[in-house]
Amino acid sequence: MMSCETQSHTRRQFTVRAIYGLAGLMGLGLTAPAMIYVFGAPNSKRESGWIDAGAVSGLSLEMPTEVPILRIRRDGWKIKSERDSAWVVRESDGNILAFSPRCTHLGCAYHWDASKQMFACPCHGSLFLPTGAVVSGPAPRPLDRYLVKIDGDRLWLGDLPSSPSGSGQHSA
Repeated sequence: MMSCETQSHTRRQFTVRAIYGLAGLMGLGLTAPAMIYVFGAPNSKRESGWIDAGAVSGLSLEMPTEVPILRIRRDGWKIKSERDSAWVVRESDGNILAFSPRCTHLGCAYHWDASKQMFACPCHGSLFLPTGAVVSGPAPRPLDRYLVKIDGDRLWLGDLPSSPSGSGQHSA
């Protein structure tokens, strides 16, 4: 038989250990999310995926069209919507090319010059064919092309890899 003093000492130890154990679990419950927030890697700064660029039927044949697009980017825990554009060319064979709106020289915005039938960069005089190939100027490579896919009548733009040097051709 246990004495009354030993039994109360054991109960006291059990109660103290239970209180410390519960306090430890509550502390861990509060600390773990904070540690994950501070030391966990936030989501990628670049959201990958396809962007809807509109209806293919709305594109003129052989005439470059500047198409507005809306990008959703995630920067850590912030979500940003960015307006951008792409130059889209619908070729007679049904192939569709989509270019970044920035010149490959210094990133200036270029435009379609209908009188020359070329893309022209007003900053430094680079000229590009409707296929994106460099005709003249300081631009070091063809225009950067989006990956393209068509789903029904919708045009979808993918990632923007750099064009290979020289050829202006890129398979999508």
